[in-house]
Amino acid sequence: MEQNGEVRGGGGRDGAPGPRSTGGQDTRTADGTVHEGPPGDGDGDGDGDGETVAGSSTGGGTRRLLVRAGRHSGTHAAALCLVTVAAAGAALALPAVLGVALDRVLADSPGAPRALALCAALTAAIVLLDAAETVLSGVTTARTTAWLRRRLLGAALATEPRRAARLATGDLVTRATGNAAHAGAAPTAAASALGALLAPVGALVALAVIDPWLAVVLGVGTPVLALLLRAFVRSAGDCVTRYQEAQAAIAARLAEALAGARTIAAAGTVGRERRRALGPLPELSRHGHRMWHVQGRATAQAAVVVPLLQLAVVAVAGLRLGAGRLSVGELLAAGRYAMLAGGIGVLVGHVNTLVRSRAAARRLMPVLRLPPVPYGGDAAPADGGGRLELRGVTVRRGGRTVLRGLDLTVPAGATVAVVGRSGAGKSLLAAVAGRLTDPDAGEVRLDGVPLAALARTELRAAVAYAFARPVLLGGTVAEAVAYADAATPVGPGRVTAAARAADADAFVRALPAGYATPAADAPLSGGELQRLGLARAFARDARLLIMDDALSGLDAATELRIERALLAPAGAGPGAGPGPAGGADDRRGGGGAEGGAALRPGAGRSRLVVAHRAATAARADLVAWLDGGRVRALRPHAELCADPAYRALWSQEPPDA
Repeated sequence: MEQNGEVRGGGGRDGAPGPRSTGGQDTRTADGTVHEGPPGDGDGDGDGDGETVAGSSTGGGTRRLLVRAGRHSGTHAAALCLVTVAAAGAALALPAVLGVALDRVLADSPGAPRALALCAALTAAIVLLDAAETVLSGVTTARTTAWLRRRLLGAALATEPRRAARLATGDLVTRATGNAAHAGAAPTAAASALGALLAPVGALVALAVIDPWLAVVLGVGTPVLALLLRAFVRSAGDCVTRYQEAQAAIAARLAEALAGARTIAAAGTVGRERRRALGPLPELSRHGHRMWHVQGRATAQAAVVVPLLQLAVVAVAGLRLGAGRLSVGELLAAGRYAMLAGGIGVLVGHVNTLVRSRAAARRLMPVLRLPPVPYGGDAAPADGGGRLELRGVTVRRGGRTVLRGLDLTVPAGATVAVVGRSGAGKSLLAAVAGRLTDPDAGEVRLDGVPLAALARTELRAAVAYAFARPVLLGGTVAEAVAYADAATPVGPGRVTAAARAADADAFVRALPAGYATPAADAPLSGGELQRLGLARAFARDARLLIMDDALSGLDAATELRIERALLAPAGAGPGAGPGPAGGADDRRGGGGAEGGAALRPGAGRSRLVVAHRAATAARADLVAWLDGGRVRALRPHAELCADPAYRALWSQEPPDA
């Protein structure tokens, strides 16, 4: 996720240049809706409310997640299980057939060639089954990992942006890459573990068939191996979890450092930032050494116990051969079965994978448990003009009440500028108005319908946002401007008209491939990026346009052209007439009747504008003056200027006594 503002923990965000930061974050829900938040205007409006997603109890949820992951790849996991069982069966049959073949060869029996051919067939089957197991293991793990990543991404983007923003970018990337891959290996490890367990159990049974005393000798050491395996599982689980957490902490800090590289370089704090980013490294090393110590100790203990058991079985088999109780072929089979029975290392490997998978799945649970935004099923009125009503809205953030019982009405087709001191809650109000976040109390209505009752497609079609630091999503510049839900597609004509209205058409056409230039490769300034964000909002036929400090990175002349075109009287619509600076010169993007007609057929739309400049407030129909969490006044700018406290918002002078 891309942070739009200062990153956590040290250093500034190296985003597009501009005088202000929204402290926001751009996310896309699983259905394609764009959320640029959490809401904030650099004044703390959009801070988290102190909740945490990392402290949830996830034991039962982890098991259920792994079971569901196994069901998703159930067909492949079942095939893998059958292959591993077949491979174990072939491996168990081979020693017996080898023993029979050896006895027949020594006895010069006519059936020797047939027994040797069967040995060759079993060997070939084992090779083929091993290859099939390798392929199925890779496919099963890949499918499960992809499913987990889709769920993780969907959960992170379907929740309110402010909730997802509590997870550091690097930490979230680690969960979606490394942790998801480890968790995705669980079905493969479980299916393979069955074959790995079948081999020693089958070998014990085969030894009992050959000679019960051989099984008794092996059975004496089996509890020891079981205790070693149990101790390994208990010891490895905690250290694997701690290791993954330290790994994620380093990834999060590295992502922050890279995002704020320019700030770090300008401050001359490279050494300090390096020490901060790598601060968890000793902890990572400690848990890593402990993890490998636990695994190494289990392997070493098994390496001591298993050969002793094998040697004991072979020794007893030799004694039984000397006593005439076993044949030479049975002695050979007993030796190979002893090796199969001692194959605890393979089982330890699969158990280790399952331990890692469970620890990784536990780290996925806080993200998967993020609550999605619930939508209703109502449609917006077809004849609605964009009347917005906030009734008794209260929103708390960071332990304080930012908006307190706020009431505000934006008349249909009107432009209302929201002003106030830093921290007044302007951007939070903008987020609540378009349901990028829900209020703790109160209600928001659009054309008489509560926002919470609207269907997702209806709400996102009715409300368009423009942000201070937009993120371009889409392959090309044209696709970035047209970026919208599939239910409300934007055609090429609207893209061009929107770019003209946003004063962006001229510089877009000057790009190497014009509108077809890859968005990631487009050399854009902060103001140009902001204008493309405006164009994206203008291209939507939304009845409510919310601009959260979306003009902050523009020079005065460009801002004037855009505001005269877009904050025109209701019904005129963006681009309704030529801008004064651009005239009919569409190359400067000053508007034009063609652009306005393409963008705004029919009645005008409402606009809620977070303003930090007096000129923006002056061109609005009404100004909503936020103070103390409420709307202190809702009047035209000219009337409000009679109040010294209001005038002080636009100057360095304190209000008159």
